[in-house]
Amino acid sequence: SFSVQAQNWDMPTPYPEGNYLTQNVIQFAEEVAELTDGRLTITVHAGASLFRMPEIKRAVRTGQAQIGEILLSAYGNENAIFEVDGVPFLAAGFDNAEKLWEAQRPILEEVLAEEGLKVLFTGVWPGQGLYNQEAVNSLADLQGSPFRAYNAATSRLAELMGAVPTTVQYAEVPQAFSTGVVRSMLTSATTGVDVQAWDFLEYYYSTDAMHPKNLVFVNQRAFDALDADIQEAVLTAAANAEARVWAQAREEGAKAEAELAANGMNVLEPSAALLEEFEAIGAQMTQEWIENAGERGQRLIDAFEAM
Repeated sequence: SFSVQAQNWDMPTPYPEGNYLTQNVIQFAEEVAELTDGRLTITVHAGASLFRMPEIKRAVRTGQAQIGEILLSAYGNENAIFEVDGVPFLAAGFDNAEKLWEAQRPILEEVLAEEGLKVLFTGVWPGQGLYNQEAVNSLADLQGSPFRAYNAATSRLAELMGAVPTTVQYAEVPQAFSTGVVRSMLTSATTGVDVQAWDFLEYYYSTDAMHPKNLVFVNQRAFDALDADIQEAVLTAAANAEARVWAQAREEGAKAEAELAANGMNVLEPSAALLEEFEAIGAQMTQEWIENAGERGQRLIDAFEAM
């Protein structure tokens, strides 16, 4: 059916407009408008202005918005498949993170199809590195040290490291370090720059422990209601957006590490001993994740390990 009627979709996203992931989504929306000659426009509502992140998935499922973006691992309590990229040292570094997404995608598509949702593309965050006040040659150096946790996986990681998990929200990070509430954390170099980690920390190790992902997804019924050529345009713009943002995340991570160093932090590769200890913890946490995720989780890990 040929429709001249232009359609507009609302797109709630959780991060501020200046963030490179949001900028990528805005570019995606512009490309959709361009490819469809304005027959489909997407209004991006950045910074949780339309719905807060915990509400975005439900809003798209119930059709209050047609399309949305979430941090996948934030929904781990709904389904373990959402938080596989939060398992530390399962897929360290960008190359492994790309393989993990390839293994996760078909299984995530099954899970979301049951909710009437369709996967469009992911955005990815730079690797998570280890920050500490003193040099860390092995985990023995972190015994009993208060470690910043921000979800179940980072709490479990702290326990297995012999550190003491201490929950500190993003906004409270600088104060928690300057008052000694926490002494180490695992987060991206990008976040380190945002919180000016050099004011209260000396060392950063680029462990690339995990690469959390954002997911852009659409209400399946809204997608099915589009003319075939418009559907095609959305999928083309989505593929372009995914390729673009994964390349950009690599640049952002490198740029942020350089900035930590320029501000006087020691930016180092982890020692062989430390990496070995971290890999052992990663293997244990992966096993625990599979037990939690069940048959689909096992299938995902099998696919990942076969790559």
